[in-house]
Formats: sequence, C-alpha cells, structure tokens
Amino acid sequence: MREIELTGLDGSNLLAYMAALGTLRVLTLAETDRCIRIRWVERGFWTPVVQGTSADTPDGLAEMLGRRVCPQVAVMARRKGKTTLIPGADLEAALANANPAFLKDYLDLSLDEFNSLLQRECSHQSTRESAAFLAALGSDCFAEKNGDGPATTALRAIGAGNNDGFLGLMRTIHRGTDTGHLRHALFQVWDYSDPPPFMRWDSNEFRPHALRANDPAKDRERNNVRGANRLAIEALPLFPTVPQARRIRTTAFQEGDSGTEIWWPIWTDALELGTVASLLAAGDGRVRPGVAQVYRAARFTEGKYRNFSPSKATM
Repeated sequence: MREIELTGLDGSNLLAYMAALGTLRVLTLAETDRCIRIRWVERGFWTPVVQGTSADTPDGLAEMLGRRVCPQVAVMARRKGKTTLIPGADLEAALANANPAFLKDYLDLSLDEFNSLLQRECSHQSTRESAAFLAALGSDCFAEKNGDGPATTALRAIGAGNNDGFLGLMRTIHRGTDTGHLRHALFQVWDYSDPPPFMRWDSNEFRPHALRANDPAKDRERNNVRGANRLAIEALPLFPTVPQARRIRTTAFQEGDSGTEIWWPIWTDALELGTVASLLAAGDGRVRPGVAQVYRAARFTEGKYRNFSPSKATM
C-alpha cells in the first residue's frame, strides 16, 4: 500500500499533531472512495505516515491538500519581510473553499442564535461538515462567562477582543496560506520563518515579555509555521465540545496536576478518521494496545492569551 511519511511533523508538538489530524481529515473528505489512514513511526520522534491516498509523492500530496485548504485566488503577498493584502484582491473569493463555519464571527452570536444556527446546519446532509466544525467551536448549552454568547472550545487561545478574534484569525491564515507553506510544514524541518498570525497551539509561540529585551506584542515578525496552523484548523472537528456538569468540556482536555491539560495519543496501527475520533474521545481509554505513547500539555493564561506548555510523555 502506498505510504507517504510526513517527515516535518513531530507528534510530541501539539500543533504538529493537530496538523497531522487535519491532514487525515482533509484527505478523507477529498477522497471519499478511498480508505485513508494514518499511523505513527518512531524516527527519534514520532512521525505520522499517511496511507491510502491517490497522491504518489509528497508534492502531489501537498497539491491535493492545497486545493482544499488554500485560497484558489491569491490575495496576499510578502514584500520586504511583511505579508500584505494585494490591492484590489477579492477576499470573498479567497474564502470560497474554506469551511463555512469560520466565514463569519459566529461565536459573537447570542446563545439562542447559535442554537438556531446549529440546528439549521445539522438538518441538511450538505452542511453536516459545517455543523461538526461549529460543534467544535462552542456549545449551545451554556453561555460564555461574562457574556451571552456560546461557551467556547478549550482550544480557543485568543478572544473576540484581540486582533481579529478566533475565527478572524482562521480566515486570515486561510487567505495567506499556499501550497509551499503546506509542503514546508509537512516535509521540512520547521524554521519558524512565517509571519503572524497563528493559533497559539505551539509552545514555541509563547514569547513571555520577562524573557525578552523587547515587548513581544510589538514584534511584528513573530515567527511561526503557517502551513501547520492552517492544517491544524482542519482538525478542530475531532475535538468537539460537549456539556458536562453545568459546563462544557472539550474532547481530549481534562484537569490534571498543572490545571487544565490536553492529552493526545500516538498509535502504531494504521487508523482511519472515525477510529481516531473515537480514540481521542476515549479519555483514560487512550492507553490501550496499539497506543505507543500519550503526551500531555498544560494550558495556561498570561495576559489576554492562553498558551500551551511543552508536552510531557506519560508512558
């Protein structure tokens, strides 16, 4: 069976892990007539291997992903080290192939409005993917603290009042991603050479002021891996929110010694998307035959932002 190893991704890094899951989900939706699976191999670090895709080469795989997660109309250009909008660019056309769930700031809706939106999206087969994405973003059961909007995912690291907001960042990342970004993230050593924004799921994106000579908020060239951020966004439906004990819980999160933590498994058998979703939702059942390692990372808040610590292996 044809396999492609995603040599740029390290399973101990939360962002890289989510990028691997996002890759699996995008390929599964793109090639519904194929059985797309993913497994992990130890190469000094845990590296994902994709099976079953029609792509023959890493470049072919990046091109296939790009048709689903990159704008088909160029709207951004990098000049003198900065990424800027191309004058007259069609921003709406650039989002034509993006998931409808992040085309608007739906997390700014009231709880009742969000509930109506979810019900509407769930009622048609053609909008089920949008519904799955919305269910990962927030819950229609409980309101956010100090507001009347939906309580949101534990993966939300940036609030509505910061920059473009959570969904606004997704739109900006989508518009600014091309196939080269995907190829770099999946198959090359990460050099963190891309400009902001980013989703703050990589512990390397935490840049505390106390450890720097300059205020990081004023540093317009904060480095990240754009392609990994874009693919990781596609993994969100694998981390749905569910009501639990008068609050919402995000799949894979639990309270640990360091406060709120996210736990994620590494497996050696080739698994398809539905099985991976079940494994993530299994809680303590993640430790089972076929699971070679489980990582955990603490989520913490500094100032306006949530961040994730470097991961720790638990096995």
